[in-house]
Amino acid sequence: MTWPGALFRRMSLPALGEPQRFLLLSILIGLFSGLLVVCFHVAIASLSWAALGTGPDRGILRTLLSPMMGAVAASLLVLFFFRAAAGSGVNHTKAAIYISDGYIPFSAVTGKFLACSISIGSGNSLGPEDPALQIGSGIASLLGRVFRLTRESMRLIAPVGATAGIAAAFNTPITGVLFVMEQVVASWRAGVLGSILLSAVSAVVVSRFFLGDQPLFEVPGFELTHPSELLVYAAMGIAGGLLAVFFMKAVALLREKIHQPPQWARYARPGAAGLTVGVAGIWLPEVMGAGYGAIDSALHDQLLWPRLLILGFVKMLVTLLCFSAGIPGGMFAPALFIGAMIGGGIGALAHLYWPFPTSAASAYVLVGMGTFFAGVFRAPMTSIFMVFEVSASYVIILPVMISNTIAYLISRSLAPASFFDMIARHEGADLPSLEEHREKRDVRVEDAMRIAVEPALTAHTLVSSAIEQLRATGQDRTLVSRGNGMWSTVSLDELTRAALDGKGASRLGQVVPFDLVPRLYPDMAVDTAMKILARHRMLPVTSRTNPDALLGTVTLDDILRSYGHRIDPRR
Repeated sequence: MTWPGALFRRMSLPALGEPQRFLLLSILIGLFSGLLVVCFHVAIASLSWAALGTGPDRGILRTLLSPMMGAVAASLLVLFFFRAAAGSGVNHTKAAIYISDGYIPFSAVTGKFLACSISIGSGNSLGPEDPALQIGSGIASLLGRVFRLTRESMRLIAPVGATAGIAAAFNTPITGVLFVMEQVVASWRAGVLGSILLSAVSAVVVSRFFLGDQPLFEVPGFELTHPSELLVYAAMGIAGGLLAVFFMKAVALLREKIHQPPQWARYARPGAAGLTVGVAGIWLPEVMGAGYGAIDSALHDQLLWPRLLILGFVKMLVTLLCFSAGIPGGMFAPALFIGAMIGGGIGALAHLYWPFPTSAASAYVLVGMGTFFAGVFRAPMTSIFMVFEVSASYVIILPVMISNTIAYLISRSLAPASFFDMIARHEGADLPSLEEHREKRDVRVEDAMRIAVEPALTAHTLVSSAIEQLRATGQDRTLVSRGNGMWSTVSLDELTRAALDGKGASRLGQVVPFDLVPRLYPDMAVDTAMKILARHRMLPVTSRTNPDALLGTVTLDDILRSYGHRIDPRR
């Protein structure tokens, strides 16, 4: 046993059960992940200062060459030393949950930290949030192995670390929790929610201790000037949704074209993309790096609408090239940048030409961030709460809900998969997603049950009457109500034998064995019913408010038939 694991067990923890130990470990994961993400931000800022300088100190040659050199160095680092750090951090974490029992090699953490610090710090158009997510999940996987968690707990520990990483990166705990539940865990599982919350809070506490408690952006006050302004937000939702679909299709097309032979080109592609960023950065330095400074300027109305729109579209171009070329880095910050600039441009135009009073363009910058994020990543709850956490304004909830929902629905209707699902399939992986769960309707007991057409037999029914009813309906087994919500089953053979023994005039309560069976309800999922039917041939389906009212019956054959109908409705 490793010394940290032994020390962990000596600290009066044997008295704690597995759930309590898991919760305590979640806090440790949040603390370590938050600390490492703080170091990650410091590394990016330090490399950016060294490579690009600040303000007037940024020369043309340095601006032109730094992104190219950083892209090449970071890509070679991943290709030759840290293969596990290649690809999307979100998909790597999902693969750890669903494929590798929570295992993430620590080389992935080291590689992400070094390669992304270099690529983003040198000015390439990518962001630190996706790498921070994988850094957190990698720390969680390491600690899980150190403390010898069970296989099931190891599967749950990766999203705990992922939440800590992204919460520390955004400095928004609720956003981190929602994103991991929507995109990483791909389901709303209460079993891991408590641990995720603890890790997010502890990671944000560490981040704020070292980096300050200021939000990611300083947001001015917001107010809804006129009710008609909601129409402008709806139009921005349409524009954001269409733009998100274009962006995803462009990524898919570029990745397909750019990764075709010859193989030697994979060494040149990052440099070419980095050089393109440098060329763009000479005239538009805001598009370099994560771009948080430019978003902050847009939020304070320091950019005119032509520049906002130009920055948005140029950022989209250089981001497409950087990501498709395989330069290490994330897509969250560029998505926020693009949405902010396009939203700000739309808001500025509305302020000039809308016939009714409108808010300042900064409000549209903020809503635009969430709108494009919702359209690309298909995480509507995350995008809404992200804007709310950043702005701390209840007034903005209605506009952001309208705009984000429209963008999300347009994106779903025009693009077959979300951004991360598309990337996973391009890399040959088929990972579960909440998007699939939203599309599916679970088969329920009401889809499989046979409707009760005859009154239910009771303990007072005569054996002879029960035999007649079974023969009339062609059934070989039926249910008997015992009252007070209690049910048992009886077969035609059992009743026939009782009649032959001279008990035809007896009541079922005197003949039928008092073996109770569980009740099912129409809204229950059939996978739950199947587990119960493994021990019983037939079960009653009753009302939740009246357990003595028989709505129908269900058998294993009925459930299999309902699944067959879902696969082929013509059956």
